[in-house]
Amino acid sequence: MLGVLSDVGNVRKTNEDSVGYFEDNDFDIYAVADGMGGHNAGEVASRLAIEIIIDYIKKNHQGLDLKEVLSDGIKSANKQIFDVASGDESLKGMGTTITICFKKQNKMVVANVGDSSCYIIDNNKKLIKVTRDHSLVQQLLDNGSITEESARNHPNKNIITRALGTNEIVEVDLFDVDLNSVIKCILCTDGLTNDVTYSEMYDIIIKNEDNNASSCKMLVDLSKSKGGRDNISVIVFEGECRDDRNHIRE
Repeated sequence: MLGVLSDVGNVRKTNEDSVGYFEDNDFDIYAVADGMGGHNAGEVASRLAIEIIIDYIKKNHQGLDLKEVLSDGIKSANKQIFDVASGDESLKGMGTTITICFKKQNKMVVANVGDSSCYIIDNNKKLIKVTRDHSLVQQLLDNGSITEESARNHPNKNIITRALGTNEIVEVDLFDVDLNSVIKCILCTDGLTNDVTYSEMYDIIIKNEDNNASSCKMLVDLSKSKGGRDNISVIVFEGECRDDRNHIRE
């Protein structure tokens, strides 16, 4: 059961976000990307990133460590996007965030570059952010210069400190997630979290626990009702195997 939705929002003329997934008997891949650049360059970068990484994993996953193949796939995408941008003046400077989950049985590796996010909802009914933003606002939070409340509406919220395709070499953050105690996994671009609070996200997903597609639509609709200034993308998918879950909730 999978929910996927990407929306242009209320203000932007084009959608520079991309979403992608691949589900197989052996493994699953889910990804969101938020592109940047003039004209349609951001859209090109985000689409290329997801296509290249998913294709790389499909071709190279056998016998390799999950972290290794995911990291190598992202680095391959980074180099290809950088080369495309370097060879086309209209695409010069394009880049994208990437947050991607590589899931095999009840193990998952999450990778991110930029400020798109991965969250989980665990069996203790807690929404937990897995990834860490590569942004100016995150740096200010880390050194105590601003509070969580002021971070939400900070004027420099859109400044990211790491992106895919803007440099020939990229650093990738990787996180291990044990899915045995995870109910739901959520991927989203910052167009969602700029307007939707953690508690609102949690309430919608739990309320629609048996319909991830409905969760995505309600999240996007809520974000648009509160402004929708950016493109909005969200993926919601299952954590642990549903057959093994206890459906009794407090």
